Amino acid sequence: MKQAKQWQPVQLGEALIVLLVMLVIMGTGVIKFGLSPQTPVMLVIALVMLWAKVRGASWDDIHGGIIDGIKTGIIPIFIFILIGALIGVWIQAGIIPSMMVFGFHMISAKWFVPSVFLVCAIIGSSIGSAFTIISTVGIVLFGMGTTMGMNPALVAGAIISGAIFGDKTSPLSDSTNLASAIAESDLFSHIKNLMWSTIPAFLVSLVLYAIIGSGAASDAGMGKIDTTLAVLNQHFTISWWAALPLVIMLACALLKVPAIATLFLNIGVAIVMIFIEQPKTSLAGLAATIESGFVSKTGNAGVDALLSRGGVSAMMGTVSLIILTLSLGGLLMKFDLIQTAMTPLVKRLTKSGSLVTAAILAGVGVNVFVGEQYLSVILPGKAFKQVFNQRGLANLALSRVLEDGGTVINYLIPWGVAGAFAANTLGVSTLAYLPFCFFSLLSPVFSIISGFTGIGLKRQAPTASATTATQAVAPDAAEAAGR
Repeated sequence: MKQAKQWQPVQLGEALIVLLVMLVIMGTGVIKFGLSPQTPVMLVIALVMLWAKVRGASWDDIHGGIIDGIKTGIIPIFIFILIGALIGVWIQAGIIPSMMVFGFHMISAKWFVPSVFLVCAIIGSSIGSAFTIISTVGIVLFGMGTTMGMNPALVAGAIISGAIFGDKTSPLSDSTNLASAIAESDLFSHIKNLMWSTIPAFLVSLVLYAIIGSGAASDAGMGKIDTTLAVLNQHFTISWWAALPLVIMLACALLKVPAIATLFLNIGVAIVMIFIEQPKTSLAGLAATIESGFVSKTGNAGVDALLSRGGVSAMMGTVSLIILTLSLGGLLMKFDLIQTAMTPLVKRLTKSGSLVTAAILAGVGVNVFVGEQYLSVILPGKAFKQVFNQRGLANLALSRVLEDGGTVINYLIPWGVAGAFAANTLGVSTLAYLPFCFFSLLSPVFSIISGFTGIGLKRQAPTASATTATQAVAPDAAEAAGR
């Protein structure tokens, strides 16, 4: 009987080749040929499975890697399904149309784009979920912006940037809690330390949105507002009562109610509102809204395009991509491809600036190769934690880097879970809004600047056990002290 081939540890060169082939396939498919991310990711998974099998991996190992990867995404998958249902019932209940009507009366057209950024940032900080902001308030603001004739990509970039800021700075955010936990830093100290890169990125983004967004509304677009308002008032129930679900969402966030329970509660409240406002609504019709989304039939093409959305089925593309990217991430972790590629780099780093830069690039790299937000925090966190400590940097330094290189970048990756969700929800491709997602682009830049200048870079108190490591980086520490 022929003996089964034994698995051998992956070497650096082999790992880099596999990862490079993956990147070329996904980048070429999505960017050059304009394919949906699912197909290139499926092809990459097939090739990784073939590579692993040829090297001697068992089918149990391969399947185990896929299962381990998917396990981490069960809750986000369920949340996305509920968000699809929420969007549909919020439109039918008049919640999103009401918010649009009130928004047109409250927000200045001249300063609309920076206002979008600020509103999403403020509400996002309260709720702690960028996905929720994008799929609720974001849809409202996007509809207003496109009605005014503004560049959809610019409006989407401002919405997503504000949502990411809120997600990043809220103690209720899953990603913020994850970065803090992986680096073993105190949550509120972590959020405070984030400000060294977050505030500069926020202020520069706000200035850029004010400059670029000034005068972005066209005269023709401004003329559409009255028409849109008339259509919304005629076909939807517009009232301040529609603000109740948003208030409930904020209250749930303050009370630290889990996302799934919050979404179920909001869906339930919206359904009650539908039956109060539209008592002739049938259960079959309501179920169709939940399953397939709301279909606007106002007769106004612009309004119908904006408000025909939502439903569980609308999220299936995102859900399928999550499953595929998590499966790919599970395989890469199972066979040590990412870890093998990062380890030699980590060992060579001695300067604080280069170490911070490398950790951020590692987070960006995981986002690019795997497309999964949580893994972009977990993998670099595990790889860099020991060397950060050896170089005299505090855990807070690492947790901030994990946010700046991991969490915020996933929204810029076409095959990334967050990027695909935002593109699908707002109807603007990831590559289209990417140049306008200033906060995501600037956060890692300011974090790298902090690494090289030492400004805001937290260091740990030297201990007896760390004497050798401290002496090894004495020049670097002296530079920081001199500053």
